[in-house]
Amino acid sequence: MTSLPLGADVRGGVPLSGYTTLRLGGPAARFVSAGTAAEVVDAVRAADRDGGPLLVLGGGSNLVVGDLGFDGTVVLVANHGSKIDCTVPGRVQLTVEAGEDWDTVVAGTVEAGLGGLECLSGIPGLVGATPVQNVGAYGVEVAQVLVSVDLLDRATGEVRTLRADELGLGYRTSVLKGTDRAVVLRARFELVDDGLSAPIRYTELARALGVRQEERVPVAEARAAVLDLRRGKGMVLDPADHDTWSAGSFFTNPVVADAAAGEILERIAHAVGADTPVPRYPAGPGASKLSAAWLIERAGFAKGYTRGRAALSDKHTLALTNRGGATTADLLALALEVRDGVLAAFGVELRPEPVLVNCSLN
Repeated sequence: MTSLPLGADVRGGVPLSGYTTLRLGGPAARFVSAGTAAEVVDAVRAADRDGGPLLVLGGGSNLVVGDLGFDGTVVLVANHGSKIDCTVPGRVQLTVEAGEDWDTVVAGTVEAGLGGLECLSGIPGLVGATPVQNVGAYGVEVAQVLVSVDLLDRATGEVRTLRADELGLGYRTSVLKGTDRAVVLRARFELVDDGLSAPIRYTELARALGVRQEERVPVAEARAAVLDLRRGKGMVLDPADHDTWSAGSFFTNPVVADAAAGEILERIAHAVGADTPVPRYPAGPGASKLSAAWLIERAGFAKGYTRGRAALSDKHTLALTNRGGATTADLLALALEVRDGVLAAFGVELRPEPVLVNCSLN
């Protein structure tokens, strides 16, 4: 039995389906709710001393938990609080505890007339997860505004501060992703205080706002437009709408080396027709990014494609959803079918974005 701190809220057999946006996942052997950063640190240190399996849980929006659950200790990050400090004229630093709801924080910055986070509106989950996977949407990534994070280094047991440039932030990734060696306790962001958004770079958003790319707009207008676009894709959580019972985009957009792109594009053209334009975007030196949603649809998986009680969203093929009564096994069977179908059709392997716990995509 894990020697958790005195007074910790510890329960056994808690279904993790109640803590993931997919509403999937079996029970946790031990479940601890940590309401302060100190409690998070104490609970994680105690579990590490005992050497048992540990899962640090945030908003559950990027998590797929196996049907058998987790035979170890789950620590729920539930620390709250934020503050704003003036840094240089025209800019402020926002410090937020890891357990705060991300979209609530974004809404607060918009209400305060602070620019930088508005294009990341409507993204589910907690603040602590955003630097781990370098959350991004509509032309903005957390990397563009992140200053630093405080984290617990599990190898040493020490609390450390790492600058953004020490986190290896890339497309939906960081040095923290795919590893359990550290737990984010809080994050700091640099925002502008002129009431205007980050430059609007995403074509679809610029069109919705009726502006040219690179223009800035009032933050409230940008947030409203982003939320409208996300709702149209089933990407804003709604307990009554099974189309939002998902982990967001299940697959990342594949990045291919330019040296291999010619062969891949030729294969795609052969399958869909040479006159069909293939969405392709720069992805750093020597690489291009393809659209996973576009590939999924052209491989024969339309919106609403169903396998058992799991289905692609009726609004967006990148979201795999629980239609009610699904199991994790149902969802992964659908994911495998989609992944293998795209690979067979185009020779492109899609990789899952969510973290898989006690389950795998074989």
